[in-house]
Amino acid sequence: MAQLVVMYKTPADPAAFDAHYFQTHVPIAKGIPGLKQYDVSTGPVTGPGGPSDVHLIATLHFDSLADIQAAFASAEGQAASADMANFAQAGAEMFILETRTV
Repeated sequence: MAQLVVMYKTPADPAAFDAHYFQTHVPIAKGIPGLKQYDVSTGPVTGPGGPSDVHLIATLHFDSLADIQAAFASAEGQAASADMANFAQAGAEMFILETRTV
């Protein structure tokens, strides 16, 4: 299994971020070829020491790293990437990783 994890920083207007993210961005991203599962955090994102500067974490699941690369190359992947400029002005970090059950 491979995952794309996106950590979105807290925006100036969380309500506007959420509206765009769930009404526009999620439908675009859910059309990405090879996407098996799409999870998002609910409620505040905190660390052991308390609040963090992260507003939302999205985890997109794929079968392999090659599938993630193909997803980014697809029209839907390009549209999702381009859409980030419309709502993620506070910034986002992306991580691509393989996972295994231990």
